[in-house]
Amino acid sequence: MLATSCHTSSQVRLVVLPDIQTYTRLYPEVAYSQTQWIVDHADSVDFVLQLGDLTDHNKPNQWDVAAKALNMMDSKVPYAFVMGNHDLGKNSNKRDSKLFNEYFPYDKYSRMKYFGGAYEEGKMDNVWYTFKAGGLRWLVVCLEFGPRDSVLAWADKVIKKHPRHKVIIETHAYMYYDDTRMGEGDRWLPTSYGLGKRKDDPDPVNNGEQMWDKLVSKNSNVLFVFSGHVMDDGTGMLVSVGEHGNKVYQMLANYQGGIKNSLKGKSGFLRIVDIDVKRKIVKVQTYSPYRDEYRRGEDSEYLFENVDF
Repeated sequence: MLATSCHTSSQVRLVVLPDIQTYTRLYPEVAYSQTQWIVDHADSVDFVLQLGDLTDHNKPNQWDVAAKALNMMDSKVPYAFVMGNHDLGKNSNKRDSKLFNEYFPYDKYSRMKYFGGAYEEGKMDNVWYTFKAGGLRWLVVCLEFGPRDSVLAWADKVIKKHPRHKVIIETHAYMYYDDTRMGEGDRWLPTSYGLGKRKDDPDPVNNGEQMWDKLVSKNSNVLFVFSGHVMDDGTGMLVSVGEHGNKVYQMLANYQGGIKNSLKGKSGFLRIVDIDVKRKIVKVQTYSPYRDEYRRGEDSEYLFENVDF
C-alpha cells in the first residue's frame, strides 16, 4: 500500500486516472479498486483527473460501471473527467455525448462547490473547475476529444479570467508516445477520426501540436497538460516553454488493454503527482491499487525540480 506522507500546507497531490475502458468492459473490479483507493486516501488527495475513454463501446452497461466507479468519490474528493473517442458515437463520426451526459449529468456536477462553468450550458463536454491547495489557487480546464477552434477560444477566455490561478488542462488526446505532442504523421490523431476529417469544417478539430499553438503556449499560468488515448507503451513526457517563458509539464499516461506490458489490460495503474510548492518540485509516480505495486522505469517515475509556482 502506498505510504501517505504528512500533507503540509505547501503540498498538493493530484491523482490522474488514465483510460478505464478495458476495466469498464471486462474488469469492473479494477476500476472500483482505483477509486476506492482514492477514497481511502482522500485526506491527502486534492484533486482527481480522469483522462477519458470511460467506456470501450459507449454502451449503458459500461457507463454503469464508469459512473459507479467515479461516483464513489462524490463528497469525498474533487474530481474531473473528459470524454474519449470511445465515449462518442460509433467510430467517433460525430460528437454524440448523449450517454456521457446522462451518466454524468450537468445538473449534478454544476452544483458542486468547485465547479466553475461550461462551454455549453447543460453539457459536461467542456467544463472548468477551481480549487485551492498548497497555498495556491488552481484552475482545471477539461476539453473534449479533438477540441474545436471555438472550444479552444472559450478555454483561452476562461484561463485569461483567472490570471492568478495555476492552470491544469486535461484532454483525451494531446501527447504522443515518443515524448512529442500529437501531430502530422502520428497515429490516432483526432483529425483522422470521423469527426475530424472534414477539410472544409468551419470549426475544425485540433491535434496536440495545434492545441499548443492556439491555447497552451499563449498563457503564462498554464502549468500542466495531462492526456491519455495513445497506445504503444502508453507513456510520454515533455517540458516545453510557452510564449511568456513559463515551463509547461505535459504528460501522457495510458495503461489499458493493448498497451505494451499491460497485463492484458488488467494492470490498474494510475498516476500520483505530488507537488511541493515550497521546495519547487513535482514528483510523479505510477501505482496500481489493484495490484498494490509501483510501475518502475523512467517513463513511469520522474522528478521535476526548480518548478516555478
